Amino acid sequence: MSYADQVFIQNCRDILRQGVWDTALPVRPHWEDGAPAHTIKLFGVVNRYDLRQEFPILTVRKQFLKSAVDELLWIWQRKSNNVKDLNSHVWDAWADESGSIGKAYGYQLGVKHSYPQGEIDQVDKVLWDLKHDPASRRILTSLYNHHDLNEMALYPCAWSMTFNVSGNTLNGILNQRSQDMLTANGWNVMQYAVLLHMLAQVSGLQAGELVHVIADCHIYDRHVPVVEELLSRTPYDAPKFTLDPAVTDFYAFTPDSVKLEDYQAHPLEEKIPVAV
Repeated sequence: MSYADQVFIQNCRDILRQGVWDTALPVRPHWEDGAPAHTIKLFGVVNRYDLRQEFPILTVRKQFLKSAVDELLWIWQRKSNNVKDLNSHVWDAWADESGSIGKAYGYQLGVKHSYPQGEIDQVDKVLWDLKHDPASRRILTSLYNHHDLNEMALYPCAWSMTFNVSGNTLNGILNQRSQDMLTANGWNVMQYAVLLHMLAQVSGLQAGELVHVIADCHIYDRHVPVVEELLSRTPYDAPKFTLDPAVTDFYAFTPDSVKLEDYQAHPLEEKIPVAV
């Protein structure tokens, strides 16, 4: 059984058994038919994934790694906030007529700031520190800029990464204010596992632990039957993950730089409703 499956299954069981419903409260998200999208949730979930052991990808439902990496690079490499630069349609519901999602996600990573190294953005500062100052305890990024929240189509969910080098090992903490377990958990975990692998490789390091901290870990009301179906499935073993070893520049990675061998997974369910 994939370790990512173990974590996902336990999280979902804990939410369904011990979670708190918000049905008595007014909520922002809604379904396509206009009905409020309520959730059952747990607060303060922390999961750890050792990337030296296996790659964290779900097998109880098929995951599309290259599409997830394309979105990751859209944010972290291209630093874009326009869905026209993305090869999937996961952000279309939040884009305006020009394709922009406002001053969110990639926009924030691309803003340059003054550092001793000069005017550089958050990603380039991380890359510089990992190579030149790996003992630093200040290697982090944040997408949650309160000055720009009113110009974001959606407040960032996965909003900060803290990087820490121990010996020759690069570890990371992903902080997430909100996590839709069915549609986003597997997606986000494999994305940021890939990011750690990429940053480690171009910095001459080994990818170590990804720690995922989720403030509001929830399942939407209309997703509960689907999640229960997933919990009844028998997971497969984790596949082997490889990253093109020839790439030494973070900005040279593409979705084709990643590869999975022997990936077995249950098929996706029928179209799942998305709360917006």
